[in-house]
Amino acid sequence: MPSPFPARALPRRALLALPLLSPGLAACAPQVIPAGPPTGEAALAEDALTMEDGARLPLRAWQPAGPPHAVLLCLHGFNDSRNFMAEPARALNAAGLAVYAYDQRGFGGAPHRGVWPGAATLAADAAAAIRLLAARHPGVPLVALGESMGGAVLLLAATGERPPPAAGYVLLAPAVWGRVTMPRIITGLLEVLTHTVPRVAVASGVPGIVPTDNMEALRRMARDPLTIRETRVDTTSGLIDLMDDALAAAPRLGPATPPLLLVYGARDQLVPPVATRALLDRIPAGAPARVAYYAGIHHMPLRDLGAGEVIGDILAWIGDPAAPLPSGADRAGLAWRAAPLPAW
Repeated sequence: MPSPFPARALPRRALLALPLLSPGLAACAPQVIPAGPPTGEAALAEDALTMEDGARLPLRAWQPAGPPHAVLLCLHGFNDSRNFMAEPARALNAAGLAVYAYDQRGFGGAPHRGVWPGAATLAADAAAAIRLLAARHPGVPLVALGESMGGAVLLLAATGERPPPAAGYVLLAPAVWGRVTMPRIITGLLEVLTHTVPRVAVASGVPGIVPTDNMEALRRMARDPLTIRETRVDTTSGLIDLMDDALAAAPRLGPATPPLLLVYGARDQLVPPVATRALLDRIPAGAPARVAYYAGIHHMPLRDLGAGEVIGDILAWIGDPAAPLPSGADRAGLAWRAAPLPAW
């Protein structure tokens, strides 16, 4: 299955062969394809978002039976696609929410599949998407939800120079395992690979690491042609750059920031507790941020077998961001933050 850290899956023989690489490879540079110059206004169609540079980002929408009382714009994780919301959208629609999810640049069916677009471009696209959907649903609160990489992108969008008009943010296991908390052996190895074999693609799955306990959901994801199964080294490096930026953005959250709910599970095998704690420690005390902590939840909360509990809490939080969560995960979050860091 796709992992935010595919470099950990590099074959051992490839690592041993690094000293034998031709010196000419040292001239290789990581590739980034950011947004181009504006050619028009951003636009929203039924099946796509068109950005100012003309990039078309495929879009899926799931509508409730009646007029929505809230809108949820969803950003997928690394190597994933807009299809990650196909199952949870049913429960969200039943509760009266309109749900939208789009393919971020470099992923799914968006342009330049497999190539990193840069953190700034991803954040600008998210901000534009929020503005477009807010205009489509005037007077209806719009909440942005991001899973893993998507959560990191939303942190940048929320703290940018022109924050979009979101009523709130839900960050599911946000990808914030940056260089500050990552072992030096990983960051050092990735630095070497990024500047020697940046375009080499390796298997995205890491044996023994599972992002969810829902095996059927994993099989659907594996069969989905939009899922990226091999990841370029320089794209992984770009992800870590994004995680660095997201962690650095946390101190810019403040009292004027819309309410933020951070969801984290004790069984997350991709973002370690030390990284999530580092993020929380950087959020100013005055920011309206809350933590929901679940003992049985993995890295992909909305795909887990226990997703219903998480969805119930998200719906309650959207209804009243200050009220206690039905599951008690907010109280568990306070206790987790006060406890010593668990082994990972």
